[in-house]
Amino acid sequence: MKIENKNSNLQSDVLIDLAQLLCEQIEFEEILRLITCKTSELLQAHITLIMMINPRTLQTMKTVFSKGGETERQKYHTLHTSISGWVIKNELPLISQDINKDSRFRQRVFKDVPVKSVLCVPLRCENVIFGTLSLFRDMNTAEFHDADLLYLQKIAAIVAPFARNVQKIEHYFKPQIPMEEILRKYKVHGLLGKSKRFLNLLHAVDAAARSDVRVLLEGKSGTGKELIARAIHHCSERSTHKFIAVDCGAIPEHLIESELFGHVKGAFTGASMPRKGLFEAADNGTLFMDEITNLPMDMQVKLLRVLQEGEIRPLGSNVSRTVNVRIITAASIPLKELVNNNQFREDLFYRLLVFPIHVPSLADRQEDIPLLANHFIKQYSKQQNKQAESFDEGVLELIKHHSWTGNIRELENFVERMVTLTPSNHTQIDIELLPAEFRNELKTLRMNKKKVQKSKALPEILNQHEMQIIQQTLIDHHWNQSSAANALGIDESTLRYKMRKYKIKKT
Repeated sequence: MKIENKNSNLQSDVLIDLAQLLCEQIEFEEILRLITCKTSELLQAHITLIMMINPRTLQTMKTVFSKGGETERQKYHTLHTSISGWVIKNELPLISQDINKDSRFRQRVFKDVPVKSVLCVPLRCENVIFGTLSLFRDMNTAEFHDADLLYLQKIAAIVAPFARNVQKIEHYFKPQIPMEEILRKYKVHGLLGKSKRFLNLLHAVDAAARSDVRVLLEGKSGTGKELIARAIHHCSERSTHKFIAVDCGAIPEHLIESELFGHVKGAFTGASMPRKGLFEAADNGTLFMDEITNLPMDMQVKLLRVLQEGEIRPLGSNVSRTVNVRIITAASIPLKELVNNNQFREDLFYRLLVFPIHVPSLADRQEDIPLLANHFIKQYSKQQNKQAESFDEGVLELIKHHSWTGNIRELENFVERMVTLTPSNHTQIDIELLPAEFRNELKTLRMNKKKVQKSKALPEILNQHEMQIIQQTLIDHHWNQSSAANALGIDESTLRYKMRKYKIKKT
């Protein structure tokens, strides 16, 4: 989609917001995430990648960050390397409306990559190119135009000084640093996981907590967006003030203005006394607006004015009141899609898109499912005064392989239900308690598993089975290695060896 000139003032404001936001960041990886994420949104790119030159060799190029993660880096490696190489060699930006027909590259060399239109600009500092910023659009999206290239060059000029740090660039050519401290910090606020997608999310959440800008959380329903918003608030400088959450889809349309901005006495039938709105109640704190996509168009105009002026006007009043509120919004549908369909104001979208965070679905972080399930069983056992603390092997197998389309919320509800069904004196949730549809699903899962295992070598099958037994025994004995070793009939040193062999760790 071509960027229109009428939006030039808004675009300038967005670039200023981006520069101010990058000034507040102290982690290099978060700087790169913000650059790729915001650039993708601003120019509607299918994928955005940053490539940098190794400062030690001044030859090796490496994709250090991409919107989409490691899978995207691998899929687009040849295309990205070739295009970046051309830009660095010629010291020129590149625009191609159809890369497979571009005479600058060997014909159809990129035929296996689902990309048509491409933009790539050099990242310069002190007139030296140290990397590239590339944007790709797929076959079903409109082509890039010259106005898009011009805007990307402006973005590159803004972000280059923040990305140019030799010591930090070198970090990407070394092993990653563990992040136990940040995991401990957010575990207190209910954010649990160990997958790469989750760790990337925590980096973004922690960076958002250290700043005081508007945050936009986008992710499917049930992924924990409100929990993330609360964590950002409680780890921010506003933590001593109120956190107020409102679901924009749960308030009747005729009441939403009064709910947000308050009203004076007599403002409408039934308004027998003045009432503060949520903005005023959250003054100096944080207002979380969930499902912002449900905000009516006329209210979008009024919210935009509040964001621009920092003032509210209660319904029925002609006097404005100044408020200092941090806004965190959330949407289960990408806002940009609604903007493109004229269902959400573009100017409001850019005002909200200061600090975007994508919240992954549970399907994108399957490694975290057992950890979350074990957290919920402890939580609800304590809440219901039950003794349940672990799952039968079959139940855990089902939990790990079930398609949780409702994400974390569905998993949590399932565990709560199972704890409720478990007798008070039982320490384990047994397979017999599974509802009929889940038992049938587990039966099908095991039948399919047997078919797959028939094609595996015997040692592989035995190792997998041994690993599962050891892991479940450790869980059953609260990760007490001595007790678990006794139950398994092996020495404690043998147990530790097998834990290292199978990379079994306490979750």
